[in-house]
Amino acid sequence: MKPENRRIFYIVVFVTIVVLVIVLGLALGLKKSGKEEKSEPKDEEIDVLNLYNNTAELIKKFPVINNTTVIAGSIEEKIQNRLLTGFENWNRGFKTWKAWGNILYTNDSIYNVHGARLSLAHYQAAMDISLQQQTILMGDFHNMLISDNFTAIHYDFITVTNGVKKVGKVMEFVRFMDYGDKLGTRVVEGWGSTKDSSYDGLIYFQGNDEKTEQEKQDDYNLKYQIPESDNLTEKYVIKYPTKYIDSNANDILQIVLNGFDNWNKGIDYYVKWVEEVFDENAMISSLDERNRTMEEYKNEMKELFGNYTITKLYFDNVLIRDNWAAMHYRYKREDKTKNINAYVGDRMEFYKFEEKDKKLKIVGSWIQ
Repeated sequence: MKPENRRIFYIVVFVTIVVLVIVLGLALGLKKSGKEEKSEPKDEEIDVLNLYNNTAELIKKFPVINNTTVIAGSIEEKIQNRLLTGFENWNRGFKTWKAWGNILYTNDSIYNVHGARLSLAHYQAAMDISLQQQTILMGDFHNMLISDNFTAIHYDFITVTNGVKKVGKVMEFVRFMDYGDKLGTRVVEGWGSTKDSSYDGLIYFQGNDEKTEQEKQDDYNLKYQIPESDNLTEKYVIKYPTKYIDSNANDILQIVLNGFDNWNKGIDYYVKWVEEVFDENAMISSLDERNRTMEEYKNEMKELFGNYTITKLYFDNVLIRDNWAAMHYRYKREDKTKNINAYVGDRMEFYKFEEKDKKLKIVGSWIQ
């Protein structure tokens, strides 16, 4: 072998040995590191809170600012605990919340997130990606209104993105079922916030069944015809009715139904209804969560009616307890200024009532 060839041979052998040593060192290092670090915990090893007897303790941690009656010894007590426990498990991190999902939901449970219909697995996948981008923590409840096996909640949440903290508010409606001692009280279907700009991104996670059902529901709402009736309870259907226990519940319901009917009659009728049933100092919060005066609200509605034809169709829920009402309803919107297809969506609202001069008045209104 010529000297120059021998030199090249030695260099190649040396480099090969160095590379092998580095690779082996990395492999051994990873193996050693794997032994020293804890293995990825399984769901059953995660510290998931799952009790029914700690409501008093949890409600101190997650206060309900506007508390309402919960019927003792009923499913309502169990629902109250599940909601509080859910907040606690969420704040313990994604792995804990995911494990909690196997307790709170069944394989058939559905969650509608910003209008997108998702199974549990698809809901968890969407949240996993979202939580990789930002930290989300649950805060106080503004409302926890429970009636039979339904609840409407309005609460604060905190997002931290790139070190920037922001407080937001969310409304949810949830249907529960008590499956007995073995499975406990679990979610049948939930609606987390309403259809908005997040919808297009979230439908990416849908499976074929969810997509088909979503399209069927949108088509149903586009073609929906409000029944012709002078009886407003027949005209504006409540898809999931619940029992009302309060003496003023029927009066509150009639105010809500009249609001729907006057909205659909036109802006002049709606403004007159607002002036009749809203207290002059009512707190009115709209989609941007900014409080408005009565005059500001009426002017905004006049502008809205000038640009769109919005028809309120039917209710998913009207929950009433004490001096509160919570509504989840469907609507169809047509743009008067552009030649585009009609849009179907949903809205959630909370009304607070007080008796003023022997008449029920709305003293607070919040919408999402």
